[in-house]
Amino acid sequence: MHPPPQQPPPQQPDKSDGSPSSTRKRLRPSGGYRKLASFQTTNLIYDATYFFCEKFLDPSSRTVDQMVQAARSGRQNIAEGSRAAASSSQTELRLVNVARASQEELLLDYEDFLRHRRLPQWAPGHPEASAVRSVPQRWRSQQKDQPDPPDLTGLTDQQRWALYAPWLEHAEPAVRANAVICLIHQANYLLDQQINALEQAFIEGGGYSEQLATERLRHRSGQRRHQTDQTDPSDQADLISCLPAMRGRHGPAHCQSRPERWLPVLGLHRLLRMQRHRSGLVLFDQSGQTDPSDLTDHLPQKTPPHAHHSPRRHWSLARHRH
Repeated sequence: MHPPPQQPPPQQPDKSDGSPSSTRKRLRPSGGYRKLASFQTTNLIYDATYFFCEKFLDPSSRTVDQMVQAARSGRQNIAEGSRAAASSSQTELRLVNVARASQEELLLDYEDFLRHRRLPQWAPGHPEASAVRSVPQRWRSQQKDQPDPPDLTGLTDQQRWALYAPWLEHAEPAVRANAVICLIHQANYLLDQQINALEQAFIEGGGYSEQLATERLRHRSGQRRHQTDQTDPSDQADLISCLPAMRGRHGPAHCQSRPERWLPVLGLHRLLRMQRHRSGLVLFDQSGQTDPSDLTDHLPQKTPPHAHHSPRRHWSLARHRH
């Protein structure tokens, strides 16, 4: 009898929009690029460039491939940089700069298209250029009457395309090219603001490696504090009282003047914090306050250097001098 066929595992939801993939909180946020105004604008530019090249340029021309790839690079690098932010701030910043450079390359291609065909390019104060730039403002003014007006970034790609369709679907190539140029300028402004924000965040909060090291130190500090709370303070005096006997029985000759070297052997380096002052050796507890019982009361004092010389040694030196 054949076993029943296994059911395929359920498909996991797409997390590319920045939604959390697990319950554990990540050290650095990543994703969420679909809600960025820069990504939405570059996505609109990519679609407009694809349709523009398909209608007005020769498909076998190398310029078509360069323009489409430049428009695609401007969008893709924003998404890749947003995802790379989870492990590297420098990678995110570098990719956003690549997206900014791709938009500049695409801008030159559209300007070349107009110039080579002797078509007019809109000035910044041209009525049509002002109309394209004011599309978001006009859309917000139309949504004021609603009780809960939606945000412009919450629109779908089709809804956003419909706002610019009078220019991006125009029959004249000059109108389409000039409209895309206006969108590229808006995207460049948004990317410049995004780059400035990323640089400021890196200066104030540090990179991923620095934040990871800080979290690791905080975790280790919490573990040490937990281990210290579980120790019995009465064991410290018993261990310290054993130092003279241990040093006299097993201590090497070079440790006669430095009995604190026995602390790691006995495990006291986990219970006590030592600090040497000019006046001698002072014992500190975990709270940072000085313990009244000084280690010098329990440990032998340092032997003066001249005490190691015997009378016979002094006599031989004096005889050698004469």
